[in-house]
Amino acid sequence: MTEAYAFVDTYGHYIDGRWVSPDSGRYDDVDPATEDVIVAAPDASPDQVASAIEAARRAFDSGVWSGLAPEERSRCLGQLGAALLERADDFYALAQLEWGCSANERMFHVEGPAVMASHASELATKPVEQKMDAWGADGTTLLRYEPLGVVSVLTPWNFPHTLNTMKLGSALAAGNTVVLKPSPLTPLAGLALARIIDEHTDIPPGVVNVVTPSGVEASKLLTTDPRIDMVSFTGSSTVGREVMAGAATGMKRILLECGGKSACIFLDDLDVTAELLKRVLFESLTMHAGQACILNSRLLLPAAMHDHVVDELAELARSVVVGNTTDPAVEMGPLISRAHLERVEGFVAQAVRDGATVVAGGARPEHLERGFFYQPTIIVDAAPSARIAQEEVFGPVLTVLRYRDDDEAVSIANDSQYGLGGAIWGGDVDRAVAVARRIRTGQISINGTIAGDAPFGGFKQSGIGREGGMLGLRTYMEPKAIGVPA
Repeated sequence: MTEAYAFVDTYGHYIDGRWVSPDSGRYDDVDPATEDVIVAAPDASPDQVASAIEAARRAFDSGVWSGLAPEERSRCLGQLGAALLERADDFYALAQLEWGCSANERMFHVEGPAVMASHASELATKPVEQKMDAWGADGTTLLRYEPLGVVSVLTPWNFPHTLNTMKLGSALAAGNTVVLKPSPLTPLAGLALARIIDEHTDIPPGVVNVVTPSGVEASKLLTTDPRIDMVSFTGSSTVGREVMAGAATGMKRILLECGGKSACIFLDDLDVTAELLKRVLFESLTMHAGQACILNSRLLLPAAMHDHVVDELAELARSVVVGNTTDPAVEMGPLISRAHLERVEGFVAQAVRDGATVVAGGARPEHLERGFFYQPTIIVDAAPSARIAQEEVFGPVLTVLRYRDDDEAVSIANDSQYGLGGAIWGGDVDRAVAVARRIRTGQISINGTIAGDAPFGGFKQSGIGREGGMLGLRTYMEPKAIGVPA
């Protein structure tokens, strides 16, 4: 039987296959829907983080993981995927409590990570060596992919279980060892994953280590320590630049996914339906209360359909049920913290001062006295250059912009420091593809079509590198060319 909060526990850190008491006390992990303390999470000093790094280094150098047959690594990752699926209800209860996952998002936060682990199991058996086409020399050249070594994985609070599992799975499938540091706003997500690894898999000690420091110095060690070979980070561009600078001291390999301000474009030949608008509302602002880097937080509309679409979206936004996601009727949960709620409020207030108009939302829900809630908000009349149309709000705020023709739509979509995702909806698919090819972004769907394992990552300040599928696996590996004489 599933316990309501099976993963809520007074954990220590998971280092070298053992649970270790924190050496720097504990800090409060807060439920964003009630503002109650869930549990006291373990803090860590730089010395304790260093011990986790040393465990991962020792495990990699010993070959206890990288030296296993690929089929054995695959078996262990398969155990992880199966266990995550078996404990899906427990992870859902944790997701509701710690980061506010609603029922309509469960697949992304719970079942999705289990599938990712199982997919990593498949990737672990892919060939790592192949012959190159002969050119300029007799004999054969082998192109071989080898694990990088020790990977530090730094994840954010918005999709913690998903990102923890995705990055961990790829790094392990490639043969690396890992030190995982989840956000101090969602430490239980990482510690629960460690518990599954410890209790349900044959992954050897030291291969996966999980520490949850709250301090900057302890966290920085995961980007600067010379025993680390790669840093895999998801978070803001500001922190991403700091991670990149820290990793540069040792020329570590990096994978950065740093947010977006993606555009959804309605072409003028589109048949706009109620179902489409519901989907766009979810993919633009209500999914996880807008706290997702991949959301299309700018909607570009031809002038002729602007007013009608805005009116329909505003009506839909006002009907969204906001509240504690333990209520199955709730469609959108809270923001992660009071500080983040105030940040979102500041963005909307600035937009109004800059001349924009709020047509739906724009305030905290009056019926919710506790928790970090904000209404689904739609803003019009903003200039494409305005802050609300340029910076990542990371909240349930959609900015709607007008455009004249395809050229202007492309220009507005590309007028951003980011380039992570995007969407185009139109009647003529060939025309939509032509527009998509002109937009500088890492992913873009046409009429909702995109492969689940398509490479994920961005242009410009949305990051460096890709995750997902074979391309994502190779990101965690180093290519080596071996020349073999005839």
